[in-house]
Amino acid sequence: MSGRSVRLLAGVSVLAIAAAGVAGCGGRQGGAAQDDTASEVTCEVARDTRVGIATGNSTGVYYVVGNALAGQLPDATGGRLTGTAAETGASVQNIEQLVAGQYDVAFSLFDTAVNAVQGKESFTSAQPVQALARIYDNYTQVVVRNDAGISSVADMRGKRISTGSPKSGTEVIAHRLLQAAGLDPAKDIQAQRLDLTKTVEGMKDGSIDAFFWSGGLPTGGVTDLFTTAGDKVRFLDITPLLPKMAELNPAYQAGTIGRDAYRTAADTPTIVVPNVLLVRTNLDANVACAITRTLFDHKDALVQANQAAEGITLENARRTDPVPLHRGAEKALQDLGAR
Repeated sequence: MSGRSVRLLAGVSVLAIAAAGVAGCGGRQGGAAQDDTASEVTCEVARDTRVGIATGNSTGVYYVVGNALAGQLPDATGGRLTGTAAETGASVQNIEQLVAGQYDVAFSLFDTAVNAVQGKESFTSAQPVQALARIYDNYTQVVVRNDAGISSVADMRGKRISTGSPKSGTEVIAHRLLQAAGLDPAKDIQAQRLDLTKTVEGMKDGSIDAFFWSGGLPTGGVTDLFTTAGDKVRFLDITPLLPKMAELNPAYQAGTIGRDAYRTAADTPTIVVPNVLLVRTNLDANVACAITRTLFDHKDALVQANQAAEGITLENARRTDPVPLHRGAEKALQDLGAR
């Protein structure tokens, strides 16, 4: 599928979600009902229900896995539950629009989700969101042009740097890494707040010197860059900044971008952070339960869409504290663990 076709498809998805949300969450025709906390969770969706899934950039893993999850919902629920995945700016924007009722499910980086429930950083108050599960890890992928003279994040001073889409988890991490390196993101770099597609185009034509990206392995847009311009770009080892990042949030951990991910000459040490699937606190518990079950019962289809989904495991699913699990997800994970 061409890039133009992908963007058109994403646009249709966004319009579909917007139309679905006009009547507000819980009251729209076919939308997910609000949770009756006094009722038993059966995981049976009582009526035809449509959910909107907020993902991320069209060349990122959120978008691919989100579409795969949406495609599995009807088969998993006898056609009662359907989903539409939409391209978005990712984590911060996803949470804002989830709370506003524009979507019913949202992908998010864990550090951003923690900020949301604690009312910190990008959020002025605690947000009414809960988790369905912790899923796969995101790898912080910092790529520089070989001719840019950048050997560390501190060397980005005065350079043209893409920090990701506005209100994305990538932007949050990019700003934290820049600050950890002693730079002011607003003053010390020529910030380019671009989605991954435009970022890759800029790296190819030389209008961007480096970029930050937080995503699963492999990410389609990054694969494209290394396939077509691998002799002009390289990954940057950012792990010297890990101690300062871990002080901000213990979710930041050491990881490795293996050489096989993008067919690079060597492995690259980096910083990883988990992802979570979020819903509103008041989402119908049976809907939440059905989506969570689908995530695990149909995992093979998600892995087929992108191998990053291999990181979706029951062992890690409950590790969302301090973001609480939705009671529907609790029921699903309890049942799945008892099999």
